[in-house]
Amino acid sequence: MSAISHGQDISLFQQFNGKYDYKAFGNTLNSFENNLDDSFCEILPSSQATLNLTADQTVIAAYLYWAGSGEADTTVNLNGSAINSDLNYSVTFNSPFGELLYFSCVTDITDVIVSTGNGTYEFSELDISGALLSNPGYCSNRTNFAGWSIYVIYEDLSLPLNQVSLFQGLEIINTNVTEKIILLENINVLDNQGAKIGFLAWEGDDALNYGESLSINDNILSNPPLNLSDNAFNGTNTFTNSSDFYNVDLDVYDIQNNIAIGDTSATIKLTTGDFDENGVFRADLIILNNIITVLNSQLPDATIAFNPINASCNSSDFELTYTVSNLNSTDSLPANTPIAFYIDGILIAQNTTLNIIEIGSSETNSMVISIPEFVEGEFELLAVVDDDGTGNGTVNEIVEINNSYIENISLLSSEPIIELDDLLGCDQGFNSAAFDLSVQLDLIDMSFDTSTAKFYLSVEDAQQQINEIIQITNFTNTLEPQIIFIRVESLPCYQLFQFLLNVENCPPVVPQGFSPNEDGYNDWFNIQGLYDIFENHELLIYNRYGSLIFKGDNSLKWRGRSNKGLNDLGKLLPVGTYFYVLHLNDPDFESLAGWVYLNY
Repeated sequence: MSAISHGQDISLFQQFNGKYDYKAFGNTLNSFENNLDDSFCEILPSSQATLNLTADQTVIAAYLYWAGSGEADTTVNLNGSAINSDLNYSVTFNSPFGELLYFSCVTDITDVIVSTGNGTYEFSELDISGALLSNPGYCSNRTNFAGWSIYVIYEDLSLPLNQVSLFQGLEIINTNVTEKIILLENINVLDNQGAKIGFLAWEGDDALNYGESLSINDNILSNPPLNLSDNAFNGTNTFTNSSDFYNVDLDVYDIQNNIAIGDTSATIKLTTGDFDENGVFRADLIILNNIITVLNSQLPDATIAFNPINASCNSSDFELTYTVSNLNSTDSLPANTPIAFYIDGILIAQNTTLNIIEIGSSETNSMVISIPEFVEGEFELLAVVDDDGTGNGTVNEIVEINNSYIENISLLSSEPIIELDDLLGCDQGFNSAAFDLSVQLDLIDMSFDTSTAKFYLSVEDAQQQINEIIQITNFTNTLEPQIIFIRVESLPCYQLFQFLLNVENCPPVVPQGFSPNEDGYNDWFNIQGLYDIFENHELLIYNRYGSLIFKGDNSLKWRGRSNKGLNDLGKLLPVGTYFYVLHLNDPDFESLAGWVYLNY
């Protein structure tokens, strides 16, 4: 769908920088100049024009313009193929016959010109008959017109580095608005050889030469005998030296004597209107469609863009990778060109380019951006290349308004740590136990993907994903109690869980026998879960007659010998059944009593 703009000012549309120049060709669809012959009130069904580029001229871009009286006809034919407009303009003129509407359309046909190449182009199917028939004012006012033109920007390696600036829109100059001024800025003229200015205008009449001029830097241009200084809009085509380009002007002027080496700006002015021989102010109706300039201007053009940003969870720092480019340029961008970074208009970081960036090249660099404390949640990060941190640039550029890049960024933060139930383990000595940490995953809500779960000893380790606990099914604690952290990935961030490892004393397991024969197996009364756990315990052993024969504690284990009584102290006791009393001396446990069989 094409866009519509009513009376849009002539402004910069595209700029091309390189060894570039342009050619234009096209034709009128009027059979006569409408100001001299009011007998016709229709347009030609088609017309032709020829493109002739040399072998050294390579097409860079091409645009088709067409215009006429009435509302826009947005679909036409070029060489028998339908062409739809990309952009439509319209203007109105308050004539003695009422308000009259005129239009212009433009579309990019680079692919068509590249594939077709040199030869004859036929334009057809432009229909303005409805407007001419329904409103007699067009023909009565003799402003019935239609025509077309193609602009071709090409590269020729024998040319100097030029800046080709294409301005477009649709504006009327007439008795009410007698001039149009365009300020061409951000140039750096190194050589004025070959400098030129051209324009496309509609509805100009050769017979109405009232103060019509085109000037640059207040110097009026002329191209006699085709274009006189006081009749700039006279139905001519400079490219073909034609004076029967009825009600269309496709003209170009050399301006090398009107712009100076070192100029950084130029003023373009178009005028119409003057007094006739009877003292009556008169003016031709001129509808401007585009203006194009070609200048040998060498300047860089810095732009900046971010690579994809990966902000870290729960961190105010992130690594920013950005690319500074010098693409649409005619000179290199100096090293150490400043770059400034802003949030809410506040400067938060600065950097510079590292190297000279040549024409058409880019440079990628990375830096850590620290977000100030006043920034929370989502914010806009603005980067401006060629900005010294005060909003001022240090490099003169082709375009000074394309140096910035802005992107919405969200600081990623996980939810508060979720606490899970404690995990208990039986003391295996010195307040340590073996735990199966994986059982805690069953306590995590099913909305989390526990397949990504990893276990850590601290919050910092979990956040940085370092020092992961690898053995989770047989983990021995090092503190009592000890906190364990689980990290589960949960886009766009992650979620942390924590739980306590608590070690508790479990009831000892008393064996029913042992054999102290020093074979290295079962040589002592090994009560599981007792030693170094119930460290204050007391073990009493009695023979079958009820006599105390052994008294032990945490440091003294029973190995089948007596240390109490009157006889045979320290000797191995005979095979038989013995009785024990185990005082655990723990308020949570009662004493244990039972029997054990000693055998060899």
